Amino acid sequence: MLFPSMTALRALDAVARLGSISGAADELSLTRSAVSHRISTLEEQLGFALTERIGRGIRLTFRGEQFAREVQHILERVQLAAAGQHEQQIAGRLCVSCNTGFASAWLCQHINEFMTLYPQVKFHLISPRTPADTTSNEADVFISYGTGDWPNLQVMPLVDLHYFPVLSPQLLYANGGLRHTDDLLKYTLLHMNDYTDWRVWLGAAGRNQVDFSSGILFSDAPCALAACLAGQGVAMGDNLLSSDALRRGLLVSPFEISTRSNRAYFLVCHPAKAERPIVKAFSDWLIETLAHTT
Repeated sequence: MLFPSMTALRALDAVARLGSISGAADELSLTRSAVSHRISTLEEQLGFALTERIGRGIRLTFRGEQFAREVQHILERVQLAAAGQHEQQIAGRLCVSCNTGFASAWLCQHINEFMTLYPQVKFHLISPRTPADTTSNEADVFISYGTGDWPNLQVMPLVDLHYFPVLSPQLLYANGGLRHTDDLLKYTLLHMNDYTDWRVWLGAAGRNQVDFSSGILFSDAPCALAACLAGQGVAMGDNLLSSDALRRGLLVSPFEISTRSNRAYFLVCHPAKAERPIVKAFSDWLIETLAHTT
């Protein structure tokens, strides 16, 4: 006897569980005739009937029910074996170099979700020398901030950024609010890395008397955000770095104007490492989780 095909066994299992050809066809993304053909072929190979007509539908015969139970056990064992193989492949050390802003605002808040899915991974997070640096020999994959120009590397966009001023509600109320951009003269501006973000935003906001280069310059985004949360001034927030604090009411955004940055977050990897199961698993998880949380 020929060994029954896996597609035929899956068709029988679906019919047994769902009780109809049409239900099995929907689950397997097949036509009703295709499911019926697989069942008929299986019956020919086995030498006995698996189904019988009852009214306008079908039901399993006594021998069909017995065989279907055996098939279900076999398919369950196959699935368990496949899952075991998958977990064995997604194991070992994974070193991720991540921009500090992205790490503190998002990755550090979600990384245990990845570890729960892949408990055999030994995860190591390191910080790059600069937001766009991808030179570490230690890292398997980089989450970098820049314009997307990393020659000879595999580059995938993660998050486009939109900038807008943010500050603590206590500071806002203490200084009488912010109704116009000129009201920013009463506040200290907080800058991340350079003065570009404030210069661009103030330009988009229209004519005003605010000096975009005034205030305090921080070397990284987390420091500027920490100062902002502590009520030390107004920072240029974005849809990733500030999102959690805005949702929790720790920061407010007083203006409707936002500007799109020419820089964004990217997933960057050497092509030779990109196909490693552990790197691919992290990349797929990162992209899917970001899509549901930003």
